[in-house]
Formats: sequence, C-alpha cells, structure tokens
Amino acid sequence: MIFSYPIFSYPREFLADPVEARVPDPPAARALVRTRRPDVLELLAQRRKRLAAAVVGEPSETIERAEDAILMAFCRLAFRHGTWGEDFHAYHNEGHILEILGPRLDRMMDVIGDDRLSLRDWFRLSLFAAAHDLRQRETPEYAAGIGSNERASIDETFRILLACGFTPQQNAELFFSCELMISGSTFDARPPASHDYNPAELVVQSGGALAQKLGTKLDKHVPGWRDDARVRHALELALIAADLDTANVAEPFAIFMASAERLCVEREMRSRRDLQSPASAQPVLSFLTEGQERYFFELHRFSSEFGRQIFESAKRANADRLMAVTTRLRGQFGAAAPANGAAVIEAFRALVLAA
Repeated sequence: MIFSYPIFSYPREFLADPVEARVPDPPAARALVRTRRPDVLELLAQRRKRLAAAVVGEPSETIERAEDAILMAFCRLAFRHGTWGEDFHAYHNEGHILEILGPRLDRMMDVIGDDRLSLRDWFRLSLFAAAHDLRQRETPEYAAGIGSNERASIDETFRILLACGFTPQQNAELFFSCELMISGSTFDARPPASHDYNPAELVVQSGGALAQKLGTKLDKHVPGWRDDARVRHALELALIAADLDTANVAEPFAIFMASAERLCVEREMRSRRDLQSPASAQPVLSFLTEGQERYFFELHRFSSEFGRQIFESAKRANADRLMAVTTRLRGQFGAAAPANGAAVIEAFRALVLAA
C-alpha cells in the first residue's frame, strides 16, 4: 500500500499566519539569520563539515535546501514565541531549537557515530529540532491523539518544505518523517478541563509523549502502514526525535534544572499568573517539586534504543540530586507559605547551586 501525505486524516488544516508572511522563503530567512544570529549559520557549517563524508555524492543544492528549511523554521519561531517577537515563551523559543540542533545532536553523533544514520536522517532530525514547536497557541482539538499545536506545526512544516523546493512526490519519506516526528512530540491532546490551554502544564499532567504510542495509533487509523518501508522508517526516526526532545533529563544537572525553571516560568505566563503575586506561590512550588518528580520518575521514558544508549545513564545520574533539591525545597517552605512564585524560584536556584 502506498501512502500519501498527510498520513493521518485530520479534521482541518491550520492555515498560515502573519509570522509566515514575515519569513516567506529561504532568502528572507538567510538574510535575517546573517543579521541577527550568524552563529546559527556557523553551527550549520560545522555540522556540514562534520558530516563531510556523508555529504559526498549529495548535490550541493540539496544540502542548501535542507539548511534553508531549518533556517525558515528557526526564524519563524524566533518571531512567533522567541526573542524577536512580542509573545515570548520562556521554554518554547529558538533557544530550545539550538539545544537540540547543537549539543544534543552532537552528543548523539559522538556516541553512536556519524555514520550510524544517513545524511538525510541527520537532516530530518535537525528539521525536527527546528520545527516541532512552531505553534504554541492553537485551540485544543483531539485528532488521532495528536495535539493541535503539533498538527499546526506539521502543516507549517509542510509549507516550509514546499517553499524550499521539496515535494511529496519526490521526497515522500521526508514528509512522512516530519509528520510522525512532530506528532510524537505531543504530550497530551485531550481538551483541558478549563478553557485555558497550557502546553507547559501538560508536561507534568499528561501520560507522557505520544511517540511510544504512535505504532498503535497508526494501526488504528492507518491500517496497512507496516507494508510501507518509508513509514516504518519514519516511525523509527520519530522515536529518536522524541528522545532528543526530552533529553533535558540527561543534561548536566544545572542545565536540566534551568530547563525546568524555564518551563515553570512559561507555565505561569500561560496561566496569566504574575510571579510576583502570591497566587503564583503554590503552583510554582508544586511544579518544581511534585511536578518534576512525577515527570522524571513516572512519565518520562526513552523511546528508542539510541535514546537509551545515549542518555539513560546520564538521566540516572541526575536522580538523587533531583530528589535532594525537591525535598529541600518542600522543607524550606513547609512551615511558612512562600510569598510568591519568584521567591520559590530564587530558593530553587540556590538549592540547585548547592546540590
């Protein structure tokens, strides 16, 4: 059976927004990055140099188009939810792109070897890093277990690929891979009890990332998918991508805790709570204690063999230090309630430094 994109049937398309018009094509993206973030061009140049052996035989225009897609996604997230725009998200911004695109992919290459994946697979994982969080403000809708933000990000990624000269006819596996990788990054697509949809909240309240259930979702919604080698391979990449996305648990402890703090700050912003307000005190304390413990010990699992090989031991090394920080943070405010969320974060930072 031959599949076309998208693999899943969705109730509606997510159309382009004004940010897409600000970065309509590769020349616009390259001009922006040259002016504002030349370090990103340096990162891509270093990656191309590292993969020089794999690049042999690949047309130079194919490599350039691949980098164009990454740059377009980078610029759009920087405008939409990053430091270039007016709706800053403390976690889901262009910095999250770079931590996956840079050190996490480098770490993966260091451990498994540059030649364990094809050049095209390395590019697909790089594009996942840049594109999986493009949208963060979509109204929640349930469809095949995939969240609205993720489906909107998939639609936009498809438009980016088309703008860079890729087509579903000639590059079907690329489109399949993007769809499944971004779909697998869903944490929970169920409509929340309240009208306030807060993706940062879902990380510690959900059943974990969808990636591990993607095979079951495909069995239910796309019978016969196992007969298409391209879809099977796309699913393998989706499991690896999910591990790259959630490998903050395996970062050096201070970096891991800084990512938890950023997600906490974003969650309070999305909940419209001022960190200086007493109303933020208990939510921040809960997120940085019970929330982190639940995510780390109950919800998070590495989905791929590569993920376990690369990141599992480093995650285990963070376990005792995480419990020490959360236990002390609870104890510090056991007798007297914190004044506000900012006071909890200040105490959290001090405990992380001491851990």
